[in-house]
Amino acid sequence: MLVAWGIDTNGKPCFLGLAPGAAESTDAWRALLEDLKDRGLGAPLLVISDGGKGLCTAIERSFLHSLHQRCLVHVCRNLTARVPVHAQDQVKRDYWAVFDNIDQDGQAAVAEGRRRAKRFIAKWQPLYPSAVACVADNLDALVAHLLFPAEHRKRIRHSNLIERTFGETRRRVKVIGRLPGEQSCLSLVWAVLDRASKGWRGLTMTPKALRRLQDLRRGLLTQPPDHNDDEEVVAQTVTAAA
Repeated sequence: MLVAWGIDTNGKPCFLGLAPGAAESTDAWRALLEDLKDRGLGAPLLVISDGGKGLCTAIERSFLHSLHQRCLVHVCRNLTARVPVHAQDQVKRDYWAVFDNIDQDGQAAVAEGRRRAKRFIAKWQPLYPSAVACVADNLDALVAHLLFPAEHRKRIRHSNLIERTFGETRRRVKVIGRLPGEQSCLSLVWAVLDRASKGWRGLTMTPKALRRLQDLRRGLLTQPPDHNDDEEVVAQTVTAAA
């Protein structure tokens, strides 16, 4: 199952859609994303995903004017999986220290994240080059969330929100054993995820945060500087796919 959820400019999470797929290929993900667009989804400010090549390519093709954030949790798992057990805790602490407690805003925050990442790479690359490549090769997509309001960053730097609901989906499917067809599978997964989404915690949208989002939108779409600050940002602010 390919699934997408979003957060609108009121800070409210919303379950956007799902589709069956034999594999997480570019074509399968592109079909889902294009269907969301056909149903009225505007280009999100930010798309959050794991590192699946099919999904990343589909995002690049479907949302040209959107920022892309790689899930930091997935990258952390890939990183530590390539590090000996005795060093994993320290590498993990240093990894999260790259992104935590950054006080700057906007491009200054991104610059600080990059400085910290370079220190991390310089420290660990001589020992574990294949592991550190997980960070070095994806740095642009790892720091994209730092452009956003500081109070939003810890919620938009990973796709864990939707990942947690998959456990409930598996639990419901397991007791059935075998589903009679695609439609029954889609209906069950939709029902489980739709119910779970009602308990999702949203984001706090302060006037300052909304102004920041509006600035990002103008920058991405190269709108003229006299654009009305009070005009609503597109309804889809943040979208995650997994």
